[in-house]
Amino acid sequence: MLKPYVSVILLSILVISQSVAQGTPPGGIKGIIKTKKGEPLPFAAIVVKGTSISTISNEEGRYQLDLKPGYYEVIFQYLGFKTGQKGFTVESKMETFDLTMEEQALNLGEVRIGSRDEDPAYTIMRRAIAKSRYHLLQVDSYVAKAYSKSSIVITDLPLEFLYKKELKEMEGEMNFKKGVPMLNESVSEVTFKQPNTYKQKVIAARNSQDKGFASPNAYLLTSFYQPEVVKAVSPLSPRAFAYYKFEYQGAFRENGIEVNKIKVTPRSYGEGVYKGTIHIIEDEWSIYSLDLTTVNTGFTIDIKQVYSPVQGVWMPVNQQFHVQGGIYGLRGKGDFVISQSFSNIKINPTFKPDIVVVDDKKQKEEAKKVKLTSREIKTQKLEEVVSKQKEFSAKNLRKMMKEYEKQDLKAKEEKGEDIDLNFTRNDSTVVDSMASMRSTAFWDSIRTVPLTTAEVKSYTRLDSIVVMKQGTDEQKDSLKVAKSDTTKNNKKGGGLGFVGDIFTGHSFRLGKKSPWRLDYVTPLRGAQVNTVEGLVLNGGGLKLRYKGNGARKTPDSLQIGTNGIQRFSAPRAQSELSFNALTRYSFARQKLMATGGVDYGWKRNKINVSGGQAISQFNSENPMLPLLNSVTTLFLEQNFIKIYEKNFVRLDFATDRENEHFELKANIEYADRSPLSNLRNTNSYRWIDWKRREFTSNIPFNAELTDESGTKSVEMKEHQALTLGIAASYKPWQKYRTRSGKTSYYDDDSPKLSLNYRKGINNVFGSDVKYNFFQIGIQHGFETGVRSKLSYKLAAGQFVGDSVAFPDYQHFAGNRFFFQLGDPVSTFRMLDYYRYSTAKHFFEAHVLSEFRKFLLTQITWFRILGIKENFMLHYLATPTSNNYTELGYGLDVGIRFPFRVEVVSNFDGFKYKTTVFRIGTTMNFNLGRN
Repeated sequence: MLKPYVSVILLSILVISQSVAQGTPPGGIKGIIKTKKGEPLPFAAIVVKGTSISTISNEEGRYQLDLKPGYYEVIFQYLGFKTGQKGFTVESKMETFDLTMEEQALNLGEVRIGSRDEDPAYTIMRRAIAKSRYHLLQVDSYVAKAYSKSSIVITDLPLEFLYKKELKEMEGEMNFKKGVPMLNESVSEVTFKQPNTYKQKVIAARNSQDKGFASPNAYLLTSFYQPEVVKAVSPLSPRAFAYYKFEYQGAFRENGIEVNKIKVTPRSYGEGVYKGTIHIIEDEWSIYSLDLTTVNTGFTIDIKQVYSPVQGVWMPVNQQFHVQGGIYGLRGKGDFVISQSFSNIKINPTFKPDIVVVDDKKQKEEAKKVKLTSREIKTQKLEEVVSKQKEFSAKNLRKMMKEYEKQDLKAKEEKGEDIDLNFTRNDSTVVDSMASMRSTAFWDSIRTVPLTTAEVKSYTRLDSIVVMKQGTDEQKDSLKVAKSDTTKNNKKGGGLGFVGDIFTGHSFRLGKKSPWRLDYVTPLRGAQVNTVEGLVLNGGGLKLRYKGNGARKTPDSLQIGTNGIQRFSAPRAQSELSFNALTRYSFARQKLMATGGVDYGWKRNKINVSGGQAISQFNSENPMLPLLNSVTTLFLEQNFIKIYEKNFVRLDFATDRENEHFELKANIEYADRSPLSNLRNTNSYRWIDWKRREFTSNIPFNAELTDESGTKSVEMKEHQALTLGIAASYKPWQKYRTRSGKTSYYDDDSPKLSLNYRKGINNVFGSDVKYNFFQIGIQHGFETGVRSKLSYKLAAGQFVGDSVAFPDYQHFAGNRFFFQLGDPVSTFRMLDYYRYSTAKHFFEAHVLSEFRKFLLTQITWFRILGIKENFMLHYLATPTSNNYTELGYGLDVGIRFPFRVEVVSNFDGFKYKTTVFRIGTTMNFNLGRN
């Protein structure tokens, strides 16, 4: 019971981590790095000058650098402290060298202090921002070796006494104990190639859990030259001035370079922005080091990076991510560090290191002299422009980089090379077969960051648990028997065996290697109560499934990068075939109904043939869930679901390309439809008698179908209907990538166009319907800022014909319940389910705008918690709706908690009517929509 909660915090803390390293021979230097006060300096960078060898100190300030015999100049770096440098002659033994580092003294400079108008930090940052893309693309490829380590500690477990049994099991199985570090070390080799390919070969991996414990793996190798890092705006983003204030805090000279210290202050702190300091190298305008903090889903993330020159380019040799916080009462902290050494760096010759960036605002006259026209930028290649001149205005440089990337993408397309329009990190990892089997001696020889005392104890604890697990043969045999019995019980309804299967369902494989599987589906799955059928058992029956041609389950592929996680659809089985026979039994009507069907799928196509006797909501999209309707019926005396009976036979076909780039659906159905009425006595289905309420008729009220008095709807007559439907959707601007000649599409929010057509065919098999229906629509969502988004959906339709049955009307996504499920963009919050359903024409519009900062989110506490404010507009125009409109405001706390709180007002004829409160969720619950 506890494991899922621990998994939540582990996955939350593991926002970042991964890595690489190298083995080294004995000999070298070791010691402790501390301040003048004697305090240890954790995670300091130690770099061997002129080589790719580097390491970092641990939390106790201890370091160890293994080196071959020879003479070395070693550089010691720590944020806010003077860089130390010392020469060592290494022999075949380990030499101890303890270093006391001094705090870096800053020189403000008379010229910069004297500026009375704009803080000098802004001209520095304008130049650095203008050159950020330049630095990002400057290194065409590299190979890096590094060592990384993550240390995670669970510091607080809510209601711990409830989980004593689970905690005891986890101590034995996972070596988990509150307050004890869970370690993960890895040694790898990373190969990078522009624009976004990272190949990692894991040489060794070790953790203080058992071998089955998941190794943390996400995007540690991040670059602050990117516009966003860990879903927060980088201070070097082109949008940075909209989110940050900058303050010049001084400069210092070191090893012949001048470094500027800039304080980064968000205009409104919270998720999506950083605060802290960044050091920028004068003239080069590249990063020297940074210490930035952000918050995400209740966790504080502190990111530190230290850069060193490698082949004339400043590269991050030391990266640290410190995470702490909690979610749902569970709290913990994690430290992720990586020591990198770069080799085989290939510099793109187009990007000259000595170009000069002129600030358009501070150096107006100089900027005019070096200004390029848009035509010059677009018609010339970047290498041609750079060869002609060395000075560029900040604005020109940004435009040049955009044009360079366009030209580069076009050239790759023409050559048939791999491309990625979303520039998402393309990570691939290969794990050596011996990675998890390395000995302690191997790790002691290869580890570049010494373990802390607590970490040594954690490994020692694991070793003792392993010894206990090995035990005697009798102990192992008894353990196997116990596990076997437990597995059997778990497979059989928690120990209830056959009786448990009746209530929970069961799946049988027809032979060990058979592609056939038989599923028993419990009728309790769709149990419900309504005023027409009373108590209903729905969906019980059998399903026979077949997967052929070597098909196997393959999860969707995930690409992890600086833009977050992108999903690509996985290869589908070559062929799938299933048969099903399901039942529905109404106790009040004492009636058993049955439906059956056959599904056949191949590649990205699917055909379904179904038929039988069924109950259906008038709106086939099922706007009210049966389970929720059961609750409102029994406890609130409100029967929202309106249903009818049909005997039918139906054929469906669907085909699509990856990630809904293109979809086509078609269906044809013949149905004999019959109206249904409420039971004569519904009192037994009303557990609470609400004096001001009573159950409504099963005949939906509809403004277009009212009687002469205009107060009641005309009841649907029994009829036959032969209907044909075709629906198509297309994303013409969906982002994609091409790899090895194969195109894959991102699951993005690019505009989606849709076209629907339905036809009622008259006088065929006695069909009574006759109409044509056309509908067009568009839906789209796009970011309007960090953690801000605007989404909209528009649709319009027209009926042509004189015989439209009520189930074929155009219905809308209404809601009369205080709890609102479904798509938050396209669902009305207060609309009656059927009042404005139409057989004529309609137009509907939905707009949802999400704001990171607006009213209540002006308060920092709200932003730190990840709460967003929403404004929504829902509009419906039909011949009877009188411009029905809803305006709403909501607080979206769906990042930490899966719900929204909303207040919504509706208007008829643009005149105010009522105001309601709604609680909504963006989670997709499968509560039985049939």
